[in-house]
Amino acid sequence: MPERIRTRFLVIGSGVAGLHAAWRASAHGDVTVLTKRTLFDSATAYAQGGIAAALGAGDSSALHRRDTLAAGAALCDAEAVQVLVQEGPARVRELQAAGARFDLDPDGDFQLGKEAAHSRHRIVHAQGDQTGAEVARTLVAKVRESRGIRVEEMARVLDLLLVDDGDGVPQCAGVRASISGRAVEIVADATVLATGGCGQIYRYTTNPQVATGDGFAIAHRAGARLADMEFVQFHPTALDTAENPLALISEAVRGEGAVLLNGRGERFMPKRHRLAELAPRDVVAREIFREQQAHGPVFLDATKLGPQFAIRFPGIFAICRARGIDPSKEPIPVTPAAHYMMGGVVTDLAGRSSIPRLYAVGEVARTGVHGANRLASNSLLEGLVFAERVARDMVQTPVELPVPDPQAWSVPPFDDRGAAQVAADEIRQLMWEHASISRTAPGLRRCLAQLAQIGNRLPTGATEERNLHTTATLVVEAALLRKESRGGHFRSDFPKSRRKWQDRHITW
Repeated sequence: MPERIRTRFLVIGSGVAGLHAAWRASAHGDVTVLTKRTLFDSATAYAQGGIAAALGAGDSSALHRRDTLAAGAALCDAEAVQVLVQEGPARVRELQAAGARFDLDPDGDFQLGKEAAHSRHRIVHAQGDQTGAEVARTLVAKVRESRGIRVEEMARVLDLLLVDDGDGVPQCAGVRASISGRAVEIVADATVLATGGCGQIYRYTTNPQVATGDGFAIAHRAGARLADMEFVQFHPTALDTAENPLALISEAVRGEGAVLLNGRGERFMPKRHRLAELAPRDVVAREIFREQQAHGPVFLDATKLGPQFAIRFPGIFAICRARGIDPSKEPIPVTPAAHYMMGGVVTDLAGRSSIPRLYAVGEVARTGVHGANRLASNSLLEGLVFAERVARDMVQTPVELPVPDPQAWSVPPFDDRGAAQVAADEIRQLMWEHASISRTAPGLRRCLAQLAQIGNRLPTGATEERNLHTTATLVVEAALLRKESRGGHFRSDFPKSRRKWQDRHITW
């Protein structure tokens, strides 16, 4: 029989959303945190750009709301956006009070930057381009110092535990997991999916290797409602190397005046959009992609910053120098890469999913704040704001939960890692070719057919690869159904937005 752990609250994931929810809930009951690798392994630690919040003079939550709705291409939930921008400043200040060392000006105020599609300087940074790492450091410290939080590393969640509430409605009672190879059931009054995104379904991505879409697949198998899975954001400027994941060249570099050059050394964005390099991400990514097809490599030229580059962006400078590039003297080779999932597990404003006692927060959740295209630096903010709401709501979860009867099961053996890796690589290449920046119906249909073949030969025990396959399939099915272009979803056979698709969501 599997080992069984009983906990009041269960949090799956160790990014900004999961850590914040665990920290805040721990004052009201014991919390168990599961993470696939270590507590510090998440996309949060990779985030360079910062946290968007209306904290500066001349800014307001109304202006932040307007910019967010504009970027979302008529698919945002206006009420969720209002929550984000109104509660965001308080969450950032609380994080600072908790020990986050944000960049300040000589007067002690936040040193605010500007990024694409923002009408004001409102981006909070830490150590220039190390904001995510600082947020992760702060929250990991809070989690580690809390006596009420138990952390289980090297934990792979296999599936949700569902029980009948007596009226025929399934409720989440926790999860089945493999913890360092041991079969373990974690029974919880409230369970939080904070598993992050799914960038690893693509050949080129800025997401860490743990971002295999686990939460989307696990929730889908359990029957939770998902929506907007066609809306994947591709960051315009990843460092163009053969690595996985690709190093990110932050939007903030363009915010400081860097320009994009094609293979012939020509600047091309001013002719493509009135905001040039600071146009919405989907526009910039698509135009870089087109230039690559027409004229070869694309470069980001930040040489006008000179020696200031290393001061303003020390992390990016070190990344480039380690690869033989001096961004203060030469342009940086860049390429679009899968970066962020706007869709996911549908939640209400308290983070509740369609399955009672199951919450979702962070990138795995579809709160509605991002719509069809996430506004730069709104993701860390969303994690903070909605994790706070999840923590406040789940502490009210009643303890009276029918505990599922123990059943014999074991972790399936993983005998053929080579075959699983080959299948994963095939999925990533298929998705990049047919379901990435530019999509067509024939390509998407071909992708679905080949995904089905790959799924049939995935080896037993390849749980991560199966989640990768499930999530990729959801993305392709949604992309095939939405016969228009909107935000992060571009169909070259339907290149314009269509009014009939405005405010319409593809759901499971």
